[in-house]
Amino acid sequence: MPRLAPHAATIPGSQIRLVTERAWRTPGAVVLSVGEPSAPTAPHVLAAAADALARDDTGYTPNAGIRPLREALAADLSSSHGRPVEADRVWITAGGAQALHLGLTLTLSPGDEVLVPDPGYPPFAMTAHLLDARPVRYRLDPGDGFLPDPAVVEAAVTSRTRVLLLNSPSNPLGTVLPADRTAALLDVARRHDLWVLSDECYARLTFDVPHVPPAALDEDDRVLTLHSFSKTYGMTGMRVGALVVPATALPVLGSVQESVVSCVNTPAQHAALAALTGPQDGVEEARATYRRLRDVVTGVLASGGIRALPAAGGMYVWADVGDRAGGDVLGWCLRLVDEHGVALAPGTAFGSGGEGWVRISLGASEADLLTGLGRVPR
Repeated sequence: MPRLAPHAATIPGSQIRLVTERAWRTPGAVVLSVGEPSAPTAPHVLAAAADALARDDTGYTPNAGIRPLREALAADLSSSHGRPVEADRVWITAGGAQALHLGLTLTLSPGDEVLVPDPGYPPFAMTAHLLDARPVRYRLDPGDGFLPDPAVVEAAVTSRTRVLLLNSPSNPLGTVLPADRTAALLDVARRHDLWVLSDECYARLTFDVPHVPPAALDEDDRVLTLHSFSKTYGMTGMRVGALVVPATALPVLGSVQESVVSCVNTPAQHAALAALTGPQDGVEEARATYRRLRDVVTGVLASGGIRALPAAGGMYVWADVGDRAGGDVLGWCLRLVDEHGVALAPGTAFGSGGEGWVRISLGASEADLLTGLGRVPR
């Protein structure tokens, strides 16, 4: 029998899936472990997809996506970046996941290293393994609010390091990188000639603090930026994201995109265009809802003696259960499902630095949040 590629077996399994699927098999369990918005997709977004289907606009698009969507996103980013973003550098992807894969495909060779946050979004490391590259975790210190320390990041650089991966607002932490910290991290990348891949899927969901895109501070065209329509517009299943690339990547992007997805679902691209250019009430409502639910959840946790990291953005609360988990937060989360009927994402799903912590999704309804957290033993 032929064998599978060895590096495929190095991709770690998902602890979030392990806990969540266990909960799905448990009658009456409340699932707070998945980042799925509970609010319905805006009617004008659904109508744009339906209209595309009705007129049979279901053929291929250019590899990079439909031009109006790329131009609309470029205009939007030009405003937030404070500098022009050319539409040619905006490539539409099959969700943020494919944008991540595309960004790392462009910048990593087999055996290269990418610096990923710990705790950090699991596919950062998973995608590196898929490309036969090596994820190297830089630890985020609770004492520093789980913000990346430029000195710690720089200490992790080796001769094989090619990419520094940043994520703000953070999944799972809810942290938002301030401008001075972002600038210092870009200085590290310049000193060591690294690419910077910035995951900004939650950029529109910050609370009382600005989102500072690393690309806005980029002086030498080394930043690639990952965006997604999934969480901001409640379009997770439509699978539309984007990767904004340096001009140096453009000559190869057509072939790379063609080999992976050819192009993104056409009606979904029209839905994304409507989301971006139509009414933004849903985005404001989502931001206000997540902020309110953040306060509800942290209040309930505090009443039970559990402290939480103050979330400055995103749709999660990161909570400290170290005194209850006994050094095995995954086992504790599995027992929560079996014995109490509630699923929380174990912190170790996001790296060893998450031991003793859990991620709680604010995508659930307030009723489910209150019911589920009420089942956590005090």
